Amino acid sequence: MTETDQREHIGPESPESALPGRRLSELAEQAVRCTADCCGAVATVSDAGTDRPAAVTHPDLSALVSVQLGTGDGPIPAAVARGECVDTADLLHDERWPRYRAVALDSGVRAGVTLPFRRAGLTVTLSLYSFRPGALRGAGHGPARALGGLAAACLVRDRSYRAALAEVDQLEAALRTRPVVDQACGIVMHILGCDAEGAFAVLRRISQHANRKLVDVAAGLVETRGRGLEKELASLAP
Repeated sequence: MTETDQREHIGPESPESALPGRRLSELAEQAVRCTADCCGAVATVSDAGTDRPAAVTHPDLSALVSVQLGTGDGPIPAAVARGECVDTADLLHDERWPRYRAVALDSGVRAGVTLPFRRAGLTVTLSLYSFRPGALRGAGHGPARALGGLAAACLVRDRSYRAALAEVDQLEAALRTRPVVDQACGIVMHILGCDAEGAFAVLRRISQHANRKLVDVAAGLVETRGRGLEKELASLAP
């Protein structure tokens, strides 16, 4: 298991997880390059949701991630739960996680260290592995820690940026649909002799009863100018 540019993401990659996946790949690869005696690395990120993107520097490490996320047992779950570094100096003599240990030894991994980084409800973990027992002592206080902290901060920033873009899209959609809704309200006000608040309430009831979007209901009403709908509108008046 030598250092490589190969990347693998555990599980299906959705549009939401694509960017975190790239961040994690960069983190894992950079951590391997700057850590002596490190033969591979794994980076994961989790929040309140069920999705947990992960990246590995070598395909053999995928099994180590899968067994931990599948059983909830191993250095990664332990580091997330405790919020502190979890060191496995020699897996040949460490019996804390039997299933994880078996998979790791089968891959030739003898030592590992997992670092958690918590930022704004998000937790990034960086796991470093070595073929040699005790080879990663002190790795948790080296450049890998700085890289992990930076990656976590970037992921939080990315998430905030995506949330801001989504809010802008919603506002733009609202601005685009407002004119047609206003026109439909005007038609309802004319037919029923009600005020704007009452007209909007009628549109909302139609939307709910027909299980259609409010803007679609409004567009249909504007297109027909309300002709033929007088009785229906009157029945829904507040």
